[in-house]
Amino acid sequence: MKSRFHVVLAFASALLLVGSAGVAAQERISIATGGTGGVYYPYGGALANLISEHVDDVEATAEVTSASVDNMLLIESGDAELAFVLGDTAFDAVEGNDPFETAVPAMALATLYDNFTHIVTTDDAGINTVADLRDKTVSTGAAGSGTEVIANRVLAAAGLNPDEDIQREQLGAAESAAAIKDGKIDAYFWSGGLPTASVTDLGATPNVSLKLIDHVDLVDEMQGEHGAFYNAATIPAGTYPGQDEELSVIVVPNVLVVSEDFDEALAYNILSAMFEQRDALIAAHPEAENLTLENATQGSPIPYHPGAIRYYEEQGVTPGGSPAASPAA
Repeated sequence: MKSRFHVVLAFASALLLVGSAGVAAQERISIATGGTGGVYYPYGGALANLISEHVDDVEATAEVTSASVDNMLLIESGDAELAFVLGDTAFDAVEGNDPFETAVPAMALATLYDNFTHIVTTDDAGINTVADLRDKTVSTGAAGSGTEVIANRVLAAAGLNPDEDIQREQLGAAESAAAIKDGKIDAYFWSGGLPTASVTDLGATPNVSLKLIDHVDLVDEMQGEHGAFYNAATIPAGTYPGQDEELSVIVVPNVLVVSEDFDEALAYNILSAMFEQRDALIAAHPEAENLTLENATQGSPIPYHPGAIRYYEEQGVTPGGSPAASPAA
């Protein structure tokens, strides 16, 4: 009787092993995005769902982070496999520029869309130019964010010391909008796609007169000091509630980043899924309409990953057009 039990047990174990062999282990990957009030998080959430559904044996999760600087550190540590990152921050990370202590070995999968620099205030704050931020309470973005990097550079270009000439707060997009509503800050910086939900929400708030500050006059100073990945673009009139006129601002490209040792086949398969299922990304946020082969292969300040190059070349496109950056960037 005992021997029969052992035979049955051994047979059952063998069946279990055979069955398990037919099920591939799923690889789990983390996508570093940003705060919930911006564009990275909904875009990244849709990308995670797309990868999980259309890339074999991979399960992806979108993570809330402080955004670009934090995301590059997560790539460096291996705590994230993909990351949404502002181009200027990606460049600084790969070069080992401040605030990065060492060079981060990272590469680009795609240039996604441009981030528009928003300087958000209200009509009654008495702010019409960047110089008017002097002595005001201003959020320069969450600590460790690309917004903070750009805010510091814009303020410096306008002749303001971010540590001395303003009363600095470090809040994310949603937190900054809430602080404006509560009268706790006078203005805030935000670098994001169009439209950004938290800015839309602020503009739709009763008794709040949304105002965005034109600052395109600083783009030449930004380019000369930091690099040609800073450019000028227009926020169309009507993008936000109460915004009746178009606005000229500084933009910088967003890059989807991986570590340089990221699996080549997986990089290829992720891009293939992104372009084949592009409509799912657009449904999550309209900035995904900018995901085209032409846009994806231009403007990255860091080199493209070999898996990305193979995918694009098979589509008849060669990645290139990386903007020059100054040595001091």
